[in-house]
Amino acid sequence: MDRVLIDSDVILDSFFDREPFAEYSTVILSMCESGKISGFLTPLIFSNVYYLLRRIAKHEKVIEKLKQLLKITEVLQMDRNVIEKALNSTFKDFEDALQNYSAVNIGNIDLILTRNLKDYKKSELGVFTPETYIKSRNARC
Repeated sequence: MDRVLIDSDVILDSFFDREPFAEYSTVILSMCESGKISGFLTPLIFSNVYYLLRRIAKHEKVIEKLKQLLKITEVLQMDRNVIEKALNSTFKDFEDALQNYSAVNIGNIDLILTRNLKDYKKSELGVFTPETYIKSRNARC
C-alpha cells in the first residue's frame, strides 16, 4: 500500500469542487477512506485548509470537515529537525519545504501528491499530481 503525503491543494480541490481537478482529488480521498492508500497530512495542511474553508463556512462546519479528514488520514510531525532542514534547503517555497521534510523525516512516505509539481522539484520523494498517480496506479493493476 502506498503511503502518500497529500498537499493542501489536493484537499482544497476536493472540498471546493474545483474543476477540472476535483474528480481526481476526490478519488484520492476515497482511496484513503477505503484503505487503498495511506494518506498523510501535516498540521500545516490542516491549518491552511481551516483558514481557507473558514472564509466561506462557519467554524463548526469547517471543524466537522476537518474531523472527517482526520478520520481517513494520519498526521506527520513537524519538529525542530524538520524546520532546520526546511530553512537550510533550496526549496523556493518554505511551506512546501516544511511538508517535504516532514514526509522525508518519517522515512516511509513513498510520494507526494500535489498539483504544484514545480514547488517540489528539490524533493527526494516521488511527486505526482492526483491524476498522474491514479493513471499510473491503474496501469500497474
